[in-house]
Amino acid sequence: MNALSDLFWRRPGLLLALLLGPPLLWLGIVYVGALVALLAQSFFSIDEFSGVVDRTLTLKTYAELLRPANLDIIIRTVTMAAAVTLASIAIAFPIAYVAARHARGRWKAAFYLAVMLPLWSSYLVKIYAWKMILAKEGIVSWAATGLHLGWLLDGLLALPVLGGPSLSVSYLGTFLVFVYVWLPFMILPMQASLERVPSNLLEASADLGAEARQTFAHVILPLAIPGIVAGSIFTFSLTLGDYIIPQIIGNSAAYIGMAVYQQQGTAGNIPLAAAFAVVPIVIMMAYLWFAKRMGAFDAL
Repeated sequence: MNALSDLFWRRPGLLLALLLGPPLLWLGIVYVGALVALLAQSFFSIDEFSGVVDRTLTLKTYAELLRPANLDIIIRTVTMAAAVTLASIAIAFPIAYVAARHARGRWKAAFYLAVMLPLWSSYLVKIYAWKMILAKEGIVSWAATGLHLGWLLDGLLALPVLGGPSLSVSYLGTFLVFVYVWLPFMILPMQASLERVPSNLLEASADLGAEARQTFAHVILPLAIPGIVAGSIFTFSLTLGDYIIPQIIGNSAAYIGMAVYQQQGTAGNIPLAAAFAVVPIVIMMAYLWFAKRMGAFDAL
């Protein structure tokens, strides 16, 4: 045992290799290897007559993504991800600000409990619960009728594209559930970023005669941007890849995650499924580059 300790002391690089070797091998083979295999499959094509995968390298499958139906799926998914991210920012910012600047002791513990508690329950249970809440005979409709706001709910459901027979089978319902599920992933990085804002900067802003809105616009918001971008990494990427929520909530319009699932499982078109899967990877690589430029990783 002493000889082994001496060996590691004389050769710290050996100890480092033994500690990092297994996880790096797992990451390289299982994770990166799977991504490489996925990328390789996207350069194959499928024979339209026999349904057999042709392993000749081609860009034909990527060209299929430009077909109106497939392009509509990509645009719909990116638009939903952007809308969910913007709504999460608007909802999370006041919550995170109060928790970071005013909550202390038990109140801060209550804040963390309230934010984390939804994450402890089953993902599917939450989605099916929202299906019942947003249904035509659900709690939302009952509350709107009781508050004499049925006209407002009917107006929202009558909106073109966004509406539908009920919230549970509409784009608006899908949007609401996405925001609910991913909101904690926006609140926590934003709260951590706001906690790092020095109090003396706020005091200096007030001493220089700045109004509250000026302090917010020129001091708080710029320093909170890394946390906002860090949270948006989660909300944007998770919405891009999710396929369960759109299957249970909404009008069955396809999203990228659903297209991957359907093309690989039902249609058996693995090259097209791989090409669809590459789209979020490319989008997130560009987004992560932007996030790094904004200093978002410092707030994680």
